Amino acid sequence: MSGFGNFGARAYASVGVETGVSSSSPHALILMLYDGALESLRKAIGCIEANDPLGKTRALSRATRILDEGLRASLDHKAGGDLAGQLNALYDYMLRRTMQAGIDNDPAPILESVRLLDGLREAWASIQPDSQAAA
Repeated sequence: MSGFGNFGARAYASVGVETGVSSSSPHALILMLYDGALESLRKAIGCIEANDPLGKTRALSRATRILDEGLRASLDHKAGGDLAGQLNALYDYMLRRTMQAGIDNDPAPILESVRLLDGLREAWASIQPDSQAAA
């Protein structure tokens, strides 16, 4: 996901995940995107369980924007090659499942997306930013 740069910061800011974007490293920005998406997905599950359709819609809308305008938009397909393509397909899958969950009012597809994103976030967090700069 190298090449995040200014475009990624703008995408991150546009989805309103957190503050402090301009001073964060690309590595930290991706973690913030994962955290924001996970928070929104979990909130959507809570809203479904509480029968709060407006809250569910807001949470799912935020999550899908983060997945699409943040995580997918930050992929560098030239530098990332096959991995970027696979992540793009996975984000697309999560987007479709999340949107369907909203239509069906079913938390199961959202839970699936949470599990997938948790794994990606954990893997991303395990990468040492200093080793990226040295590579």
